[in-house]
Amino acid sequence: MEFKRKRYSDLLEWKKGNGSTAILIEGARRIGKSTLAETFARNEYKSHILIDFNKTDKAVISAFENYLTDLDTFFLILSSVYNVKLYKRESVIIFDEIQKYPKAREAVKYLVQDGRYDYIETGSLISIHENVKDITIPSEEDKLKMYPMDFEEFLWAMEEHMLAEYIRLQYGKQQPLDDALHNKCMLLLRQYMIVGGMPKSIASFLENNRDFKIADIEKRRILKLYREDIMKIDRDYRSRVLAIFDQIPSLLARQDKRVILRELEVGSSFMVYEETFFWLKDSMICNECFNCSDPNIGLSLNETRTFIKCYMGDTGLLVSHAFNENEISDGELFREILFRKLSINEGMLFENLIMQMLVAAGHRPYFYVRYNKDKHRNDIEIDFLISNKSKMNYKVYPIEVKSTDRYSTESLKKFKDVFHSRLGGSYVIHPKNLKVQDGIVYLPAYMTFCL
Repeated sequence: MEFKRKRYSDLLEWKKGNGSTAILIEGARRIGKSTLAETFARNEYKSHILIDFNKTDKAVISAFENYLTDLDTFFLILSSVYNVKLYKRESVIIFDEIQKYPKAREAVKYLVQDGRYDYIETGSLISIHENVKDITIPSEEDKLKMYPMDFEEFLWAMEEHMLAEYIRLQYGKQQPLDDALHNKCMLLLRQYMIVGGMPKSIASFLENNRDFKIADIEKRRILKLYREDIMKIDRDYRSRVLAIFDQIPSLLARQDKRVILRELEVGSSFMVYEETFFWLKDSMICNECFNCSDPNIGLSLNETRTFIKCYMGDTGLLVSHAFNENEISDGELFREILFRKLSINEGMLFENLIMQMLVAAGHRPYFYVRYNKDKHRNDIEIDFLISNKSKMNYKVYPIEVKSTDRYSTESLKKFKDVFHSRLGGSYVIHPKNLKVQDGIVYLPAYMTFCL
């Protein structure tokens, strides 16, 4: 089952460059990189070759080893092995799972300069040290980050194209949805929260009469692959990566969601765990969120890397990661999530979902806390900060995430009072319909992808 993906339009834009660069689609395992590349090649080119470096013919490896200085012979070998005729400027060659054979990535420099064909690379763990230590990264390579399917793509998969358009329309007008359609959107969002954005999980869900348990089986297979990838780390921080990965649900279940390093390892610091978080972020298994100590021009300029939250890259995977198979065997857990009856961890899942949707929309969120010495506690806590990325008129947008209908916005109001001159707007993302009140946009969670 193939799904409509937003990155397809990005590939169309890249193709307009007429082969001036290759494009590297990078992302976590099983998010649909290879399917996207092959679908694009099939639709947009006269012919294509897909070289899967998980199972490469020896003749292909030999071609890379011996004939990069004789590209006529190199292409003749590829055409012969795959029985595909290549057409100048009308064919594309896909290097799939290129992290398995980094030399092919290095060869992109010479292949692009040759100019005959286009090149698409796909891979996970692309920048992990083990995969780049012996090669020169080609400058003739554009990068395209790909994430699990976002909620809008999920709606397309559910054949709710008009509903997705209606959500965007109402967001643009800053007006609420019809109440019945709002309730429908929230129900669909909760299905998305359970199933997640991994294409195989969504396909299993749809092909089996929307069975959450069948989707869960696929998600557990993916989690097993992630764990196997971690076990292959050939460095001394492998055990720390595994420790963080295993504890993500319990870390997110904390009230402040923060990773307290000294609780993981006595006397530890971010310097000790820096490689750990680099691996989890670069594998795109997780989404990092650092504290911004001063929400001013350039949030990254004021990030405090000793204060970090670590979210799962896909909330559907988090559900399967957080609960064992016995806890979901009768389907009761899914019903509790679907109908808002989950007594524990609701906020954890909801906040992870919003982080996932913000990242997919192109943001790099931060969070903010202010400690009040007189009260001996934090008196301002903002879940996420995003920016408009403008060079000329930089603005910050605080976001508070509320998983229930009843909540306080005191932190957000204090934040607005302190930093009002720097703000472009303020958001509360919640389960209720859209409203605008006192300069705050109260946004239903399903609209997050519009940001």
